[in-house]
Formats: sequence, structure tokens, C-alpha cells
Amino acid sequence: AGAVMTFSAQKCGVCFQPPSIILIYRDNSQDKTRQRIMPVRNFSRFSDCSRAAEQLKNNPRHKAYLEGVSLRQLQKLYSLLRGHLEGQSLAESLEKFQREETIDPEEDMNKLDDKELAKRKSIMDELFEKNRKKKDDPDFVYNIEVEFPLDEQLESCTWDMESDEEI
Repeated sequence: AGAVMTFSAQKCGVCFQPPSIILIYRDNSQDKTRQRIMPVRNFSRFSDCSRAAEQLKNNPRHKAYLEGVSLRQLQKLYSLLRGHLEGQSLAESLEKFQREETIDPEEDMNKLDDKELAKRKSIMDELFEKNRKKKDDPDFVYNIEVEFPLDEQLESCTWDMESDEEI
């Protein structure tokens, strides 16, 4: 069980044009930092973000890369993408996501249906995990419009751009 993950996720972002989830990760076997572009297909403003996130995370082609990315973070990226498709600004989408993901202490948990209850529970687990984990989680979102803002230390690295294949 002591296997080291070959890929460690560093940041995950969403690109609106063309719609894709972008992962910057460290390839530990080669000691390089790379970028992986995962095109988002068949996703509309009516799509279910949590289902999309699960499908991406369990996709055999991306699974190994996404091991270090939480499901909730992927959901957040999809919800930003969905907000964009609905014509919301990034700030509005983030605000909406925050609102939906915040637990109302006054809420009567007994009145919620199973799906909502499960969602609340996972948020609680997540909050618990968050508070237990270090603060410098790679859990942030940024949007790349046209060019990719490269950090200084990434400039000397080779980016491997994945060719656009069907998922």
C-alpha cells in the first residue's frame, strides 16, 4: 500500500473556451510539471455538476491524474462552467456555489430528501477534512481566457498538450 502517486495534482482550473478542465500536475517519475487538458463534452447548463465530476474522476484516461483532486473541487469547476453557459459572471457563479455549499445551521435535516441529505453530509465531511488538512490545499479556481498565466518556475518546463481526442 506504500505506492507513491505518480502524479500529484497542483492546481485545477476551468477554461471556458473551449470548455475544458485543466490540471497542472507534477509527474513525479520524471520530476516535471505538466498541464493536462481534459475537454468537456456534452455538458450544458442543464447538466448535473456532481454527475459530470464523478464521470470525469472515474474516467480511465484521467483517473490517475485526478487522484489528488477532490470530487467537490471538480464539482465547483463544473458549476462555474455551467454558470458561464447561463451567462453568469465568474463572481456570480462562485458566489452561488458558496451559497449552495454552505450549511444552514437552522436547517432541519430531517426534512431533507436523501439526495440533499447526502449532499449536506458530504459537505460536512469535506469541511471536516478541510479543517484537518493544511491550509495550502490546491483547492482554488482560476479561469484561463486566452493565454495561460505561467508561474515563473513553470516557464522552463515542457507542457504536454494533449491532443483533442474523444473522451
